[in-house]
This record gives sequence, C-alpha cells and structure tokens, in this order.
Amino acid sequence: MNKKTNTITQIGLLAALCFVSFRFLKIDIPIPGTDSNTAIHFGNIFLVLAALLLGGLNGGLAGAIGMTIGDLLDPKYVLSAPKTFVLKLSIGLIVGLIAHKMKRINKSNDKKYIAKWALVASIVGMGFNVIADPLVGYFYKMYILGHPQEIASVIAKIAGGVTAFNAVVTVIIANIIYMAVRPVLEKSGYLIKE
Repeated sequence: MNKKTNTITQIGLLAALCFVSFRFLKIDIPIPGTDSNTAIHFGNIFLVLAALLLGGLNGGLAGAIGMTIGDLLDPKYVLSAPKTFVLKLSIGLIVGLIAHKMKRINKSNDKKYIAKWALVASIVGMGFNVIADPLVGYFYKMYILGHPQEIASVIAKIAGGVTAFNAVVTVIIANIIYMAVRPVLEKSGYLIKE
C-alpha cells in the first residue's frame, strides 16, 4: 500500500472510531427551557488519539470528519455541525503541534518523555476545547442561530461543565490507549516519524 493510501485509510479508520464513539457512546443532556442539548460523549478520546498517532492535521481531520458526520445524522445536533468541524480540527492541530512539531515524540524512544509530552499535548488541546466550545457556542447560538442572549448564556454555562468533564475523561483514556498501542505500531512500521 502506498503512503497516500495508507494515510487516507488511517484517517478513515479513526474518523469511523470518532463517529461511533460520538454517536453511540453518549449521554444526551437536554438543556431545560431551550431546544438545545449537550452530551457526555467519547468522540474526543479518538480525536486526541488520532492526533497523537497521525499528527495534527490528519488526526484533526479524522475527528472533525467523524464527529461532524455524527452531528449531521442527529436532528438534535445537525445545526452544530459547522462548529463541531472547526473545533475538532483545531483540537487535533493543537495536540499534533505540541506532540509532533514541537516535542517530536515519535522520534524519541524515551517512554517517560513520550508519556509526558503526549499528556501535555492532550491537556492543552482539551483545555482549548473547554474554553473555546462554550465560547464559540455562545456566539454561534446568538449570532448564527438567533437565540436570545440569556438562552445562549445558559447553554454555554451548562455546555462548559459538560465539556470540562469530557476533557478530563478524554485526556486520561486517550493517553492510556496511546501508550498501549504505540509500541505495537512502532514495531509494525505504522507510527509516523515526522
């Protein structure tokens, strides 16, 4: 398999994992007094994992594509699809920038170094999401979807708490999986060496 086909296959596989975990492993939380929902979900786990395994752009695309398709197939979230695409791509780019471009974890064999910088990259990427998701959501609901400011504010506050919970779970589980699969991928030659 040539490199381009291999990359597309990897993005597709991780996009599918993001989609399945986002679409089917979630708990919807209706926001009282609104027509909006938020959700505890596991899609970001595979987004962060994709960015650690494939690099920022490819990992971000996997997460953005998978979770945007999840939004588009659910009437409760279909209007959030553009916001989802941009935010998930951004998370992947941030995680990949730190892990691969700045700290070059795939060029190292030091397990402590790799674990440390994979964790830091994940925390920064998900920290961005904890701030950006409710903030972008607030303006998106107000200016794009036309919700009153009070409603947009309530939605942002509730979504912010749920996003923080999702972020903690994501950082822990994505890093456990990454450190478990990394040696196997390294031996098989599938680990990126940017």
